[in-house]
Amino acid sequence: MYISSIAAEDIERLDQVHFSGRIQVIDSVGAEFNNAVRYLKSQKIIGFDTETRPCFSASQPRYGVALLQLSSQDRAFLFRTCRIGMPRKLCSLLADRSVLKIGAAVTDDVRGLQKYGEFIPEGFVDLQKVVGDYGIRDRSVKKMTAIILGFRISKAQQLSNWEAETLSESQVRYAATDAWVCREMYIKLMRSVPAAGGLGLQIG
Repeated sequence: MYISSIAAEDIERLDQVHFSGRIQVIDSVGAEFNNAVRYLKSQKIIGFDTETRPCFSASQPRYGVALLQLSSQDRAFLFRTCRIGMPRKLCSLLADRSVLKIGAAVTDDVRGLQKYGEFIPEGFVDLQKVVGDYGIRDRSVKKMTAIILGFRISKAQQLSNWEAETLSESQVRYAATDAWVCREMYIKLMRSVPAAGGLGLQIG
C-alpha cells in the first residue's frame, strides 16, 4: 500500500502543509497550563515531539529540551520546558497509558524530558519502530509524512534557537506541525493493512 522509500526531489513536488488548528504557547504554570493538561488528558491520541536548541560546535555545551509539543487533531500546545521544566501534572500526562502519545525517535525525547522531572513513560508509540511493518524503510518525519500522508512539511526551523526570548510565528507553526503529523500518520496507519508478515502498530 505504501512505497518503501521516497527521493528528496519527489517530496519537493508535493504540496506543503502545516498545522492549521489553534496553537497555544505555554511558558508559565497557571490556569492556561492546567487547562491545557486537562484537555490533553481527555484525548485518546495525541501527537508528541520535542525541540532542543542546536549546538554548532563540539566545544558548546549540550542544551536541554527547550520545547515539548503535544497535539490533538485541531489543538496544539507548546510547553516551554526551558522555562517551566516538567511540572507534576505534565509528568502525569506522559505517564498516563490511557492517552496514546505518538512520536518518532521518542526514546531520546523522553530521556531529555526526564532530566526535568521523574516519570515512567506509558502509552508511547514510536513510528520509526513500526513503519517497517507497512513496508516503509524511510524513518525521518519528513519522509514518513510524504509517504504516508502524501504531503510535504517544512523543516526550515529545525536548527533555529528554541530558547529564544519569543518564538517566531514560523517556529510555532513548525513545532505544532511536527507533533500533529505524527498523530495523523498513526491514524492513517491504523486504517491500513500491514505488509505481508507485518504485525501492525505496537504500543511501547
